[in-house]
Amino acid sequence: MADKENYRVAIDILCCHLGMSFDEACTELGLADDENQKLKQVSDVQQSLMGLLEDNK
Repeated sequence: MADKENYRVAIDILCCHLGMSFDEACTELGLADDENQKLKQVSDVQQSLMGLLEDNK
């Protein structure tokens, strides 16, 4: 399987532009639960950072 880091952009596209949840995006991409745990943590951090940036505007 390809490196998990390569899926971050695809997950972001599915979540942000298509309104899917993180788990739905991983399911759509065929990622197993154990594989997406680290990606979910990265996504949570990115979303919290985006929230901080939006508050500063």
